[in-house]
Amino acid sequence: MKLISTYGVTIREHNRIFRHTVHIYRDALAFFIDVAIAEWEKFASLTHPNSAVLVMERITHATKAHPVPEYDFDTPFPMFPTYLRRAAIMKAVGAVSAYKTKLATWEASGRPGQEPGKPMAGNSFPVMYKDNMYSDTGRYSARIKIYDGCIWKWLDITFRKSDVDYIKRHCPDQKRLSPTLIRRGKKWNLRFSFEKKVTLNDIPVKDRLILSVDLGVNNACVCTVMSADGAVHGRKFLKLPVETDRLWTAINRIKKAQQHGARKTPRLWEKANGINRDISAKTAAFIMRTAELYSVNVIVFEYLDLNEKKRGSKKQQLHLWKARDVQRKVEHKALALGMRISRVNAWNTSRLAFDGSGFVKRGMYMQDGLKQYNYSVCVFQNGKTYNCDLNAAYNIGARYFVREILKSLPETARLALEAKVPSAGKRSTSTLSTLFSLNAELALLAA
Repeated sequence: MKLISTYGVTIREHNRIFRHTVHIYRDALAFFIDVAIAEWEKFASLTHPNSAVLVMERITHATKAHPVPEYDFDTPFPMFPTYLRRAAIMKAVGAVSAYKTKLATWEASGRPGQEPGKPMAGNSFPVMYKDNMYSDTGRYSARIKIYDGCIWKWLDITFRKSDVDYIKRHCPDQKRLSPTLIRRGKKWNLRFSFEKKVTLNDIPVKDRLILSVDLGVNNACVCTVMSADGAVHGRKFLKLPVETDRLWTAINRIKKAQQHGARKTPRLWEKANGINRDISAKTAAFIMRTAELYSVNVIVFEYLDLNEKKRGSKKQQLHLWKARDVQRKVEHKALALGMRISRVNAWNTSRLAFDGSGFVKRGMYMQDGLKQYNYSVCVFQNGKTYNCDLNAAYNIGARYFVREILKSLPETARLALEAKVPSAGKRSTSTLSTLFSLNAELALLAA
């Protein structure tokens, strides 16, 4: 498979001069979006992007064979670079295609509500294609074609040395793709994409070693190394007490400011998000160090629905944002090393005891005849006291193996096993004890 990485290189001297280039590119993109919506019948049946480019250029760009196009693009955008025009066409057709699909789904559902909005240029940035828009002139310098408000011209630029050296150190053998001119904060960057071919491991289920990860609220994460027979080969806890205290302090400052009438607190939120980013980076690095230490084949997370808007406290929203960021970083690093990523059903991983004794009680336990309160601890129905996040990590790993084992069996054998081990038929009830029972039944069948 192909793995794409991106790295931004800061442009040193220039700043405002790039605004005209971005504005004219967005105007061109909006032009092609309007044309694609108006003439969608001509694009609906096309399957290849190059075909869409040919059709769009035929109706918008004047040539010797078609001197008078239906839509005049050349007059409002004179001397527009060819590669940049074609990039805008492909992006516009893709955006309209997605819009038409969403619109058809909404109309077929018959549900009341607002219909999908038409695509817009938004915050798109131009791609600097090699030779046509970009060329290297040295290790730390290059030339790019920009629009200065009147004409298109070449501009000499220099890069920050640390950025270039970082790319050379981390991407020496990767294919460099065309960069994108973007703005980040008050600086303009060229964001380069690098393509790397990776081969993922393909090991039988019975020989796999996995790392199950629970991204808890009390701990930054709990990692468990597990094999297909349910044996636990290692356990790792990551606690970031200093960073966590700083995060909750930042959240409390936001709450206090809002109680005094401040509806928007961008500086306070930026600090809280910065701390959260630091926690997610350290958590992802810890997970990858553990995965490399035990040479695991698969890293298993809970599947969390993080796409829709979340309700609840700011702590919950920040935790879900952090979980998404950690999973994204770990996935990219793991794929680069040939490790696979998998996700399992998140329901009841913390609520069910891994030994199969049923639901647990959280927050309160007995010690020396006295009640103790700790939300990171859970009590099983048989009286056992255990770490709640570690219990969830066991169940996450077990659900992965239960799913993979059943998936590899024929239909008749799978149904027979699910009849003997009922909890294996439903992912939200599978625990580590389910994996033990399943392996025992498989051993009886093999005997």
